[in-house]
Amino acid sequence: MSSPLSPQATPAPADADVLVVGAGPTGLLLAGDLAAAGVRVTLLEKRAQESNLTRAFAVHARTLETFDARGIAEPLLATGSFTPGVRFFGRGGIDLSRLPSRFPGVLLTPQYETERVLEERALKAGAVLRRGAEVTGLRQDADGVEVDVRTEDGAGETLRAAYAVGTDGVHSAVREALGLPFPGHSVLRSVMLADVRLGSEPAGLPAFRSVSEGFTFLVPFGDGYYRAIAWVRDSDLPSTAPVDFEQLKAITRAAFGADFGMHDPRWTSRFHSDERQVPRYREGRVFLAGDAAHVHSPAGGLGMNTGLQDAANLSWKLAAVLKGTADPSLLDSYHDERHPVGRLVLRISGAIVRGVLLTKPVTRRLRDAAALAATSLPFAADRGALMLSGLGIRYPAPRGAHPLTGRRAPDLPLAERAGEPSRLYEALRAGTHVRVLPRGAGAPPQQETGVTTVTRADARRTTLLVRPDGYVAEARDLG
Repeated sequence: MSSPLSPQATPAPADADVLVVGAGPTGLLLAGDLAAAGVRVTLLEKRAQESNLTRAFAVHARTLETFDARGIAEPLLATGSFTPGVRFFGRGGIDLSRLPSRFPGVLLTPQYETERVLEERALKAGAVLRRGAEVTGLRQDADGVEVDVRTEDGAGETLRAAYAVGTDGVHSAVREALGLPFPGHSVLRSVMLADVRLGSEPAGLPAFRSVSEGFTFLVPFGDGYYRAIAWVRDSDLPSTAPVDFEQLKAITRAAFGADFGMHDPRWTSRFHSDERQVPRYREGRVFLAGDAAHVHSPAGGLGMNTGLQDAANLSWKLAAVLKGTADPSLLDSYHDERHPVGRLVLRISGAIVRGVLLTKPVTRRLRDAAALAATSLPFAADRGALMLSGLGIRYPAPRGAHPLTGRRAPDLPLAERAGEPSRLYEALRAGTHVRVLPRGAGAPPQQETGVTTVTRADARRTTLLVRPDGYVAEARDLG
């Protein structure tokens, strides 16, 4: 685990402190965090216009907590529908309603809503967003990174920064410029996506059914539209092929026995789903995050959430190093902490999708029975909910450290004081480490640089040092 380290400033570059390549959710959260910390950040986006792409739609509890710590959870919650659980196989499902969080469930909302909220925050904080800026090359030296950019009019320029972060997706130009491999394989080909209206609503939304011919997943957005995700086993059309709406309705009928009067698609697309992970998330002064570092099957809705947690982990570390309040070696912990998480998510989403793809009736019945049995056991069900939601993710801790070290800090109630935060995640909005003291412990002997001190309202005699990303850096039980 990483806590504030000895100061060592990084030389200021000419154009920006950090160049972030890719203005999807991961890049927008990262840029917003850096700008809020006073870091000069420029966000480069190849798309000239905002995209209507809405592939991701699930915002899990840990991500909502991350947004809450930035004061943007409530605006996003207003854009979609909140569901307390998910079902994958037969009657087996994961109940999220018992999660130890202010957000016991999963928010279903189009990705463009998540991007909108994050972009508004980033721009308000002072991040510079340049659209129509395609990265064509990258070089680095001991003091910084140079990024070659081609603009909409075909003109070229070179920008320099202390650090660069590639959040530019599965076809990352940054990863390619670094020459890093992206090992893995394709899992699902020619998956159909569509935002549609329904004449009637299926029971138990979000609704998932798989049959030997393929599967359909229906998700309500709360605005009258539903996301349909469907796959036909014998279809292998390229991602550029248009969606055949009649085929979409046919596989939905095969899965559910009805197509629910599906009509008026406002957006359709196809994609191929890969499972890949780059071997290193850091290469000198350049970092990779989100789909540029790892891609997963859509099962479980984990991809975007994992990328957002990458950004939350990296942003405060970059800010601390650039401001001279942490040693540059702190940045090594980004790969050490996040690469194992990406590998875990690959295993989880891979297990789900392979269960979906079973074809033989007997193995499908065994799968459904096993899923129902596992999710009926309280320990297994709670464990599954914690991992799916992201609340169960923990980072490595030094040998002999307190058991809480490396774990997500719960949103503790704080002692009531006029004008001060009433709970921990409100205190985290300052963007600093937060020192949580037990009641009656008094103030620390001296003020700590970059640390906000608060007092917990409960009777626990445990003091915590909580990192800006909401994980416990240090903990100690007082007598």
